[in-house]
Amino acid sequence: MQIDLHTLYFLTVGTLVVAAAMLLWERSANPFRARELGLWAGGAGLFVGGCLAAMNRTSFPGILGPAAANLSFVAGYLLWLHGARLLDGPAGGARWYAAALGGLALLWALAGTHFPQAIWNHVASLPVAVATGLTALAILRCRAMRGLRSRPLAVAIPLGHAGFYLARAVVVPPLAAAYGADVVSAVAKATMYEAVLYSVAMPMAFVALIREEAQDRLRDAARTDYLTGLSNRHGFFEQGDRMLAERAADAPVSLLAFDLDHFKTINDRYGHAAGDAVIRLFAIVARELTRDADDPEAIVARLGGEEFAALLPGRGLAEARRIGEEVALRFAEASTQGIRATVSIGLAEARPGRGDLVQLLDHADRALYRAKALGRNRIEVAGPAAA
Repeated sequence: MQIDLHTLYFLTVGTLVVAAAMLLWERSANPFRARELGLWAGGAGLFVGGCLAAMNRTSFPGILGPAAANLSFVAGYLLWLHGARLLDGPAGGARWYAAALGGLALLWALAGTHFPQAIWNHVASLPVAVATGLTALAILRCRAMRGLRSRPLAVAIPLGHAGFYLARAVVVPPLAAAYGADVVSAVAKATMYEAVLYSVAMPMAFVALIREEAQDRLRDAARTDYLTGLSNRHGFFEQGDRMLAERAADAPVSLLAFDLDHFKTINDRYGHAAGDAVIRLFAIVARELTRDADDPEAIVARLGGEEFAALLPGRGLAEARRIGEEVALRFAEASTQGIRATVSIGLAEARPGRGDLVQLLDHADRALYRAKALGRNRIEVAGPAAA
């Protein structure tokens, strides 16, 4: 079945309208990426305007129709590019976008009246190829999207689109010169077929990126303690079990269990807001000192209430004890709202070749109870761990 070019334009317009509606719907549900989704929806709207101008370009005087259609298409691609760049944070480039559109308008004004078909069929494809190629590059380099399952697809789609338009600009002209206008006609239909596919695939890729990122944020939030920003109990066991399973058989791993001393008394005397401030202060001290230990893989977590833990890969008992003593000393010297507090600590080391975090924490807890019984504000070391 043959589909004429006009029908393909209508089909493309329909898919773009649906794409714009889908992107706006996603925008209402995802305020974190509202700017990007709004730009992508706006780009789809510009594509619709470009298609309508292209369908009726002969109704406009001179080159106004094809020039308006081409400028509208390129503006839409630039909006999609800018949305992709914003995924990694604030991005400039407005002057470059304006210069590109201005240069394209100047090209149409100067050469459009002499070579309208050459510009429409071939030259005008270059800015599209550049814009979509840069969109693929922006998504590929985006740190916020690293590790997302949908990212390779979101890179491949605009990259393929860029290759198609680059071929229109570079490969098709010599073929048209050799084989005549039939080549141009066939390429025009192929362009619209490809446009229909792209107008479906790229918005779906954008939505997939945003939804997958949102799911990752929800998972991170589920693993994070709201008050301190540390890992919570769920995050601690998830990350800790993985760390123990992946460590080398002979690599040391130590665990520090912390419990703030007389915390109920602090809450009763100063109020829960002051108690929260003490918890946040301890979290800052513990996090800074594990970072001072040059151990980026250390996991510091709030297990609940005034209980904390730090899992230290690559640290034996001696080093872990030094870190724990520094935490206790620094915390005892610090104060918030005029409140000074202390912490009791239990320390245990994982046995080589074993990786049971529950048992390791149990041994550290027993040492912690001993520290409490012996007067608090001290560190006690467990016997050989079973984990």
